[in-house]
Amino acid sequence: MIARLDGLAIDRQREDCLKIASERGWAVYKEYVDQSKSATDKTKVRPAYDQMVADYEAGRFDAIISYDLDRLTRQPRQLEDWIDAAQEHGLVSVTANGEADLGTNGGRLFARMKAAVARSEVERKSARQSRAHVQRAQQGRAPKGVRPLGYATNGDIIEHEAAAVYEIFRLFSIEDGPSVAAIARGLSGGTGPEVPSSLPHLPKHSRTLAIERNESRKEAGEELKPVPEDGRWHSSTVLGILRNPRYAGYSVYTDRRDRAKNKRQSWHTQILRDENNDPVLGQWTPIVEPEVWWRVQERLNDPRRITNRTGSTARQHIGAGLYLCGLCDKPVITHGTRYRCPDAELIRTRKQVDEWVERVVKARLARPDLQDVRLRVDEPRVKAINADISARKAKLLRVQQDYDNDLIEAFDLNRVRKRENTAIEALEAERRSLMSSTDLDDVLGDDDPVAAYERADLMIKRRVIDFFCTVRLFPHPRGKKTFDPETVQITPKLREGEA
Repeated sequence: MIARLDGLAIDRQREDCLKIASERGWAVYKEYVDQSKSATDKTKVRPAYDQMVADYEAGRFDAIISYDLDRLTRQPRQLEDWIDAAQEHGLVSVTANGEADLGTNGGRLFARMKAAVARSEVERKSARQSRAHVQRAQQGRAPKGVRPLGYATNGDIIEHEAAAVYEIFRLFSIEDGPSVAAIARGLSGGTGPEVPSSLPHLPKHSRTLAIERNESRKEAGEELKPVPEDGRWHSSTVLGILRNPRYAGYSVYTDRRDRAKNKRQSWHTQILRDENNDPVLGQWTPIVEPEVWWRVQERLNDPRRITNRTGSTARQHIGAGLYLCGLCDKPVITHGTRYRCPDAELIRTRKQVDEWVERVVKARLARPDLQDVRLRVDEPRVKAINADISARKAKLLRVQQDYDNDLIEAFDLNRVRKRENTAIEALEAERRSLMSSTDLDDVLGDDDPVAAYERADLMIKRRVIDFFCTVRLFPHPRGKKTFDPETVQITPKLREGEA
């Protein structure tokens, strides 16, 4: 039986092992080859090795020939299993270089020493690599490894991918924006009332990377590997994009040995900081503004994503949380095919109400003075607000870290939280007011706003309704079967240029 695990001179190693089998008169049961599978990393899956272990435990062979001991394993725990097999069950283990015979005391001593030395060298190499990665991150250089969507391996922007990333963040940063699953469907070319039409259809990133790797292999004269078929984007991939601080220009180092936290939920703690506790900025061009990234994290961390069934905070119906109860002025919720206010015991048929509200809104969109009421964004003020919000959120993060490190008391933490959160809420309200029509340009600026509204996704329709009016629902008269428009109060929101 031959076990040959990895190595560069495959044919030569196989020949040497076969020669030993022939000289000893052994019948070869099977060759086990894990091509390009390291015997050093215990996290690597080695299918051939695992099959060899299973075959031995099933009694299919009683001897192993490996080119070298470290071709068999570099894991001390695995080595001890083979030593036990040799001592307790008579397994014969032979290496082509004749260095280790697990059947003798001297051979076992040498094998253990070699494995310990190899393990020590691996740990020293790992420490050097980790330090190099930390230094690279501290300098704000693009990390090595698999490139994220939108960036080349050297940190340069890939324009068409970056445009998709920007749109993903823009959509999800909106409070009632589409869910992660809806964004994934949009990237996959899917359609539906919840799927944003502004998202481009992209091939799966894993497929793109596989094609790029094959191009590099072709240039190097290496053998090409299979490229996976294109398929649908998964929500987990979109979530990884939304959680990645690199898109906001933050330099990040993640200690893979620290398994105490979910990295995707705590990536903000992996943002490197300088001696002043300020985030280290990367030497690459950010795709999104920091405040947009932080808004996305807030929505991802919303407790409703944990307690509901779908993990989504996106609205499913036009009026849910948007229309108000005319009796208590609280937002209505959906209940089957109806809108309902639990406090006032108000129940209205959803389809009738939505059709009437949309009829009124489309009539407003058809008016010739539509362009006169579009707000102009005060860009300098918006930028100042964004900078102020980012600074206050960074301060909250520093205060939280001071509390975690026992530098301040809970009273001080809560005091700062209350003050900064109040200021942030006021700034965000002002920003929403200044930018209230910015996301609606595809509808309000279209040559045919009514048609643009009809083909818009649910999120945009809700924002158009909210831009123009406030909707309050009142009880429908008892005994009246036909819909009464008087029970749906639609109050226009006056804008600049309107009387």
